[in-house]
Amino acid sequence: MKNFIVFAMFTLLVTFASGSGSAQTLVGCTSTNLGDPPRVVYQCAGGVVLEAEAAAALGVLANGPNERPTDVEVSSDAVLIEIAPGSGPFQIRTPHAIAAVRGTVYAVDVQDGTTSVFVSEGEVTVSRLDGSDQVLLPAGFGVDVSAGEPVVAREWGAERVARLLSRFGR
Repeated sequence: MKNFIVFAMFTLLVTFASGSGSAQTLVGCTSTNLGDPPRVVYQCAGGVVLEAEAAAALGVLANGPNERPTDVEVSSDAVLIEIAPGSGPFQIRTPHAIAAVRGTVYAVDVQDGTTSVFVSEGEVTVSRLDGSDQVLLPAGFGVDVSAGEPVVAREWGAERVARLLSRFGR
């Protein structure tokens, strides 16, 4: 466990140090900068695609076979995630929640004190960092995870979905 924590802290340090003004480097991924709105698309091994807002802070915590990311941390802003069905387990960790999938399209947005997760396709399991208050989100549903508030799956309205997805040019 101690080695994992040291590795995670090192990964985050490298991520934050490389994040000022240029695309971050994620092991096992190639990056492409896009505009309108500014964002970076990471094409990763094993069918993982991460589309991050330009200011998003993220880093790979663990890789599986063939350098495929299996555990990614997002500590600020939003990331749109596409996981090829059948490609294996994958999860996003934030300061507030864990969102785990096997194949889907979803977005994770980290803001002050809250992590929001919205599912566009497939299903995503979301829980607090300690694994408690777990919910299963089907397509069209989302959840806001923050301290002291219940973790409840809700169908998101078209306006909220449009605001989030417009941050990725959709």
